[in-house]
Amino acid sequence: MVIVANMHVDDSVATSKFCCDLQACKGACCCLEGGRGAPLADEEVALLAEAYPYAKAYLSELSLDVISRDGLVEGWAGSYATPCIEQRECVYVYFADGIAKCAFERAWLEGRTSWRKPISCHLFPVRIRHFGQAVLRYEKMPECEAARAHGAVTGTLLVDFLQDPLTRAFGASWYAQLRAQCPGQE
Repeated sequence: MVIVANMHVDDSVATSKFCCDLQACKGACCCLEGGRGAPLADEEVALLAEAYPYAKAYLSELSLDVISRDGLVEGWAGSYATPCIEQRECVYVYFADGIAKCAFERAWLEGRTSWRKPISCHLFPVRIRHFGQAVLRYEKMPECEAARAHGAVTGTLLVDFLQDPLTRAFGASWYAQLRAQCPGQE
């Protein structure tokens, strides 16, 4: 376990090989079964609502119908999430060449909004858990087998693959401290 600024980081975040391969997985992380979509921090609810008018242009009629019926988010303070379609894909997914992608991220990439997507999505497959204090844990999902294989081939560590979202979530200084504690670093 690595500790950075009072946050525990599971060793597997620093030692696992991982690099997404969308051609292989087809964006499976956006379509996981289970009924709840991406966890949302309370402060992200307003950001999502602000970005929605830009992201909705990329959504299917089915997604728009579900959002109209069920709302932009589900849950309550401390337990918000994105809604899902038939307990599977997130309502904010669109498909491009058979690959599930995020409408919010597309709007962000096009410069239409300042909010990229939920931090839980950006950090995936790392999750923030609270066991009396925050712990970053790597959730080894079968849907990500191609990412583990691709990471092994490219030599990409999960901590390096997630540099952008970890920096977004915790800051550049925090990421540098984490990276300095990883195996093989000075």
